[in-house]
Amino acid sequence: MITAIIIPARFESTRFPGKPLALISGKPMIEWVVNAALKSKLANKIIVATEDERILNFVKESLKVDACMTSRDHKCGTDRITEVVKKYSEIEYIVNLQGDEPLMPPEYIDKVIELLISNQAQMSSLVAPLTELDDLTNPNIVKTVMDKDNFALYFSRSQIPFNRDNRNDIKYFRHIGIYGYTREAILKFSLLPPSSLEVAEQLEQLRVLESGIKIKLGIVKRAYPAIDRPSDVNEVEKILVSSCS
Repeated sequence: MITAIIIPARFESTRFPGKPLALISGKPMIEWVVNAALKSKLANKIIVATEDERILNFVKESLKVDACMTSRDHKCGTDRITEVVKKYSEIEYIVNLQGDEPLMPPEYIDKVIELLISNQAQMSSLVAPLTELDDLTNPNIVKTVMDKDNFALYFSRSQIPFNRDNRNDIKYFRHIGIYGYTREAILKFSLLPPSSLEVAEQLEQLRVLESGIKIKLGIVKRAYPAIDRPSDVNEVEKILVSSCS
C-alpha cells in the first residue's frame, strides 16, 4: 500500500511569484514543507508537483526528493495532484499538503492519513477551534460545521453556525487546508464540474460535498498560518524563532 504526500508548488503565483523558493529563515519555503513531510510516520512516498523547472531541480538535486512536472494550465492544487496520481498507479492514499504551509506539523499529516484508513473514509481533513471573534467574520478564514460523527456538513467564508440567541455553548471551528484522499475519490473529483456552491464561496471542497463524497474531519489544537503574500513571511519567521527558543 503506497501512501503519498503530494505537495503542489506553483512558481507563477499571482500574489507571490516564486513563492515556493522564497526564503524563510534562510531556507526556501518548499524545503520547510518537504521536511515536515519527511517526518511523517505513515506516508511512504513524497512527491512535489510543480510547473517550474527551478522548483523541480531544487527539490530533486538539493532535497533529494521526487518531483514531477505538471501542466501550467491547472486551476487548483487538486488538479495538479490528480495529474501526478494518474502517473503513479501504485498510489492508493494521497495527502494534499499545500506548498505554502511551512508550519504544518508532521503529526497533522499523519492524522489526515489515519482518518482515511481507520474510518475507511473517502476524504479527510482537519479543523481547529476558532476562538477569536474577529475571525468569525473574516472571509479569509474558512469556517466548518460537522455532524455528530465529525463528517463535514458545510464549509463557508461566513460565520457558521449563526448564533441567533447568543448562546455560550456554541463551538466554532476553522478549516485547515490539508486533505487526504483515496485514489478513487481524487479521480472522481477530477471529473466533476465546478459546483454552484463552490463558485459562490470559492471553496473547492464544496464540490466534493455537493457530489455526495463525505469528508471526515479531525480536530487539532490550533491552526498555523500559511504564506499567501510576501508580508506573511515575517509572521511565519516569528513563529519559527519562538518555537526554537
